[in-house]
Amino acid sequence: MTGRGIGPLRVVLAPDSFKGSLTSVEVAHALAQGWAAARPDDELILAPLADGGEGTLAAIAETGGWEWQECSTHDPLGRPLTARWLLSSDGQRAAVELAEASGLSRLPEGEPRSPLIATTEGTGEILADILDTGVRRVLLGVGGSATTDGGAGLLRALGAWYRSDPAEALPGPIPDLVAMDLAALDIRLREVDFRVACDVTNPLLGDHGAAATYGPQKGAWPEDVAALEAWLGRFADLLEKASGTTARDLPGAGAAGGAGFGLMCIAGHLHSFELVPGVDVVMEETNFDERLATADLVITGEGRIDDQTAYGKTALGVARRAAVAGVPCLAVGGAATREGVAALAAAGAVAVPVVDGPMPLDDAMSRAKPLVAAAGERLARLVEIGVAVRERRATGARPE
Repeated sequence: MTGRGIGPLRVVLAPDSFKGSLTSVEVAHALAQGWAAARPDDELILAPLADGGEGTLAAIAETGGWEWQECSTHDPLGRPLTARWLLSSDGQRAAVELAEASGLSRLPEGEPRSPLIATTEGTGEILADILDTGVRRVLLGVGGSATTDGGAGLLRALGAWYRSDPAEALPGPIPDLVAMDLAALDIRLREVDFRVACDVTNPLLGDHGAAATYGPQKGAWPEDVAALEAWLGRFADLLEKASGTTARDLPGAGAAGGAGFGLMCIAGHLHSFELVPGVDVVMEETNFDERLATADLVITGEGRIDDQTAYGKTALGVARRAAVAGVPCLAVGGAATREGVAALAAAGAVAVPVVDGPMPLDDAMSRAKPLVAAAGERLARLVEIGVAVRERRATGARPE
């Protein structure tokens, strides 16, 4: 181990969520429970993370210095709900997740998905509520959306004007949209420093665009994907003309069903705009580097360590930071494929699956907390062996 020598270790627990089963906060607590069972004298520093999607607010709130706020808004299909966002204790900053109002998690399980009509208007309503408080520094995490509207609903809630013509209807979130104007956008936006936490680099359109890549995850059949692609193309033409900006091909334009594109197009109406990797933003907000600097070991993880891990997901972000800091890194996952293991190994981290035997996915997800705790205990006992070996070498206690 590195850092403070033999004896109790300082271990930073910095996992992402296990989507569908545990938040990153719950994963960190489960790992800590298991670790403490094997090595109770170690100092455990909980630093749950996220990549800009669901769980981002919980990870930020865990660090302290934030207060939960509530506001009335609407889900992706226009039904009323109460959403939460974070306000910093000094009243200067806000953090919100697009998924809080416009996420797949807002659609009841078993309910048919409606990808052609789902919109981000509820997220725009939350942002308007934030502006009402006087806050002018806003962080928005855009993962986990149920929408493919290019951010049309969000912009409408902030004052964008749309003109419709039923004669030119095209299947999509606003089927008869034929013209738009940004002149009536909320004037307060000009005072806002806006950061978007995003973990994808997809463009708006094409084979790697918002509809083709993520539409099926939101319930879109092939014919729906084609319809959404056509609608997004029309929307892009109208919004780029209204904004005087060309953004459809920029990395991240396809994020959150194209909400990244919509926000990029109004960047000129903001005081400042920045789109940054989600995990980097959350690390910054949670002072991760400061915690890592004094650690002997860091443990990260996510629900599945696979080929997608190589594209900037949380576990890889932690592994890279740990490598630069010279801190050993372990990563736990509900599953760990060969590609995922290799991606982390290239960053100097070791990936370990959580499951302790063959089991159906549903069983693994329902038992996630005890499985993670057990994995934490196993890792601690393996580290205990390493510490014992080091102590023997340091004291010269070897057999002749």
